[in-house]
Amino acid sequence: MSFNDFNFNRDLNKGLKIAGFKEPSPIQKEAIPLIQDGLDLVAQAHTGTGKTAAFGLPIIDKIANGEIERALVITPTRELATQVSDELYHLGRFAGVRTLAVYGGVGYGRQIALINKGVDIVVATPGRLKDLYNNGKIDSFNPEIVVLDEADEMLDMGFLDSVREIFEYIPQNRQTLLFSATMPDAIKDLAENILYNPEYISVVRDDEETTNNNIIQKYFVIEESQRDNAIVKLLESEDYNKALIFCRMKREVDRVSEHLKAMGFEAEGLHGDIDQIERDRIVKDFRRNNIKVLVATDVAARGLDIKGVTHVFNYHIPFDPQSYVHRIGRTGRAGKDGKAITLVSIEEFRELKRIQKEVGANLELSTITIGDDNFDDTALNELKSKIESFEINQKIDIIMESFKDSDKDELLKKLLSYVVEKENISSALKLGFEQDRVDRFYNEYLKEEKAKKNKKRKKR
Repeated sequence: MSFNDFNFNRDLNKGLKIAGFKEPSPIQKEAIPLIQDGLDLVAQAHTGTGKTAAFGLPIIDKIANGEIERALVITPTRELATQVSDELYHLGRFAGVRTLAVYGGVGYGRQIALINKGVDIVVATPGRLKDLYNNGKIDSFNPEIVVLDEADEMLDMGFLDSVREIFEYIPQNRQTLLFSATMPDAIKDLAENILYNPEYISVVRDDEETTNNNIIQKYFVIEESQRDNAIVKLLESEDYNKALIFCRMKREVDRVSEHLKAMGFEAEGLHGDIDQIERDRIVKDFRRNNIKVLVATDVAARGLDIKGVTHVFNYHIPFDPQSYVHRIGRTGRAGKDGKAITLVSIEEFRELKRIQKEVGANLELSTITIGDDNFDDTALNELKSKIESFEINQKIDIIMESFKDSDKDELLKKLLSYVVEKENISSALKLGFEQDRVDRFYNEYLKEEKAKKNKKRKKR
């Protein structure tokens, strides 16, 4: 099948050709004819499978042919709104289709003026769009086609109530399309309420409903203090084109991105406190390969569809299973292979197992050998400092008496060897614990947690 089979407008075909579209992806093959026929649609497909073109091409075609005048696309984030608007503009520019990204963080004036002047496709975030409707600023905007893009991410970000409110302002005689990577019950309920007799399609197999099988998923169990060193060593050892590193907090993004820049990596940080102009600049630089490593929070990176992301690193394990799915979904897109690597401490290991169980992910415990046969100076200095500052046990004389016949130099070497193993000083040569040590440490951690709970019960 080729795009010629859809009988698109000649000017749209010109945009397709320049954009390098050759043959439709599975979601495009199934969705485009249904949208052309005017049917409501619920479509399930992973991000990066061509969803934007799947709904965008038939919408642009209808506008170019005079079948409809206006369309609305609702996306969860500012970055995704800009991205979708840009893609639709480039596909429809020869057909004279005008697009506009509408989001918070910038002034209302220009957005309101362009909407009221009759821009063809508005791509908006729920918060800003709801404000415009509530304040009566865009009463004349009556889209004939409405698209909910990345619906499950809108659910995760708490936007569903805003979406429902927005649909109270939109005429009933519309065509509604809902696209989502996963289909939780809340999204199914929303579809029943805002769509009319929809068609349902999915290009997600049952065995990959949660995570993409094109993604190799690994994890390294490390000491908490090793995270910065670990992320540097992984970036040095992995053959990546573009890498996304996820952190939990904004201040962590700033610190990690600055650390990586100091180590010589082409890195930038992205989070909600960065102003919109700078955020747009960072995303564009990442897309154009001017930046090779993007360090971001979950919120900042949601919905980002950037080609060529070969690696996703979880600096910290995410707070919930769906965040893990969304994070690693930034790689392995459009049928290409990707790799997701997660750093966890022993304390976080239980949470990793829960995520593994809930999303059905096949995560592989890994270690990598790095460097030469010399110990890392920093690690040795830390060990020396720990030993020198350690308080001498009152009963140590009794223990020393039991070793009085031992060779002192040999004994010292054995004791230090024991400390090196316990402190994992060999991490200068190997990153991550082996399975037997993970099991041992994890069991010790569980015993400690159980003892703490018993102690609390006794106090009560």
